[in-house]
Amino acid sequence: MESGVAERRIHLGAVGLGRAFTLMLPTLGADPRVQLVAAADPREEARRRFETDFAGKTYTSVEDLCDDPAVEAVYIATPHQHHARHVQIAAARGKHVLVEKPMAITLDQCAAMIEAAHCARIHLVVGHSHSFNAPIRRTRELIAGGAVGSINMIHALNYTDYVYRPRRPEELDTAQGGGVVFSQAAHQIDIVRLLGGGKVRSVRAATRAWDPSRPTEGAYSAFLTFENGAFGSATYSGYAHFDSDELNGWIGEMGLPKDRSRYGDARRVLRQAKDAESEALLKGARNYAGRNYVPPEVVPSPPRLHQHFGLVIASCEHADLRPTSEGVMIYCDDGVRLEGVPVPAIPRAEVIDELYAAIAKGHPPLHSGQWAMATLEVCLAILQSQRDKNEVTLHHQCAVVEPVKHEALRA
Repeated sequence: MESGVAERRIHLGAVGLGRAFTLMLPTLGADPRVQLVAAADPREEARRRFETDFAGKTYTSVEDLCDDPAVEAVYIATPHQHHARHVQIAAARGKHVLVEKPMAITLDQCAAMIEAAHCARIHLVVGHSHSFNAPIRRTRELIAGGAVGSINMIHALNYTDYVYRPRRPEELDTAQGGGVVFSQAAHQIDIVRLLGGGKVRSVRAATRAWDPSRPTEGAYSAFLTFENGAFGSATYSGYAHFDSDELNGWIGEMGLPKDRSRYGDARRVLRQAKDAESEALLKGARNYAGRNYVPPEVVPSPPRLHQHFGLVIASCEHADLRPTSEGVMIYCDDGVRLEGVPVPAIPRAEVIDELYAAIAKGHPPLHSGQWAMATLEVCLAILQSQRDKNEVTLHHQCAVVEPVKHEALRA
């Protein structure tokens, strides 16, 4: 089924109206396959705005929202450390679940979430991560189709200002799921695993936290080996110096042109915060219903391109493939070409594609609990490798299970 063509609507409840919800709102509010009917959040101003914007019911607790018979599925966008409990609450009440990345912060939590979904016979989808992006998926299709030969090497690189965006205290505490390994590697490792076939054998990594005022990991570099013999690297820095959007034609992560004159904005804004409490308020101000909240445009001007997560290159036997904001660059033996990939009319519609196919059609999702647990295992191995100064062998990996299109490569 094509994005935006609905046989029926999924009645969705949102748990947590913070930053993740704000970023997903253009999708959830515009995609005709879902209807926001309820929300839960401790902030009264957020609940009141939701009631005005969507004529939906609001609650102060997850339990009350999940007891609402009008809610068929729940989008869980609460802080990382609460995902496991909230998924279990939703599953116990028979609600399908879309939960934000990272799935959880421990493998035991992931296992409990998967078991809860299995026992309740509900679908569990984990996202958004940038491995949903259509150019990434098309790159995987080209690899799986066989015309470019087997995948041999993958490199992913991203430099952003993540560390200096306003944070709540737990977002700077690794033990509570803070830092770039939990929040950003969840994107990057998902991409590398998808292109590499899914099953990572081992991880050797290093992380650093080189700003004492932001006491959690702000950068990492990881070397991954795959069961199929491929290998890859994933490097990320959130320290707001080099901006790797320079390597993407100055198209930002959300697929829109970046204003290069705003270099250094993150640090300048953060200087307004005098302490942890004022920093948390600064973050909340730009979230849904906050004083600086600006409703996102579904159809912005200039037009949106594909979202991305930095530079990614997949090297196969007969070609190198580079997903971009316009499609996939294919560098083969006798030429270079761009295979354009249509941009969804609604941003992140690929997430709803997967959620709708699972709930309405019974199709197993790619971004299942098992898939997300395997990605988290790699993220945790990055942290462990830094602590133990050694290579970490993995035990909970899974292969890509989605059907792929087998198309010949046009030289």
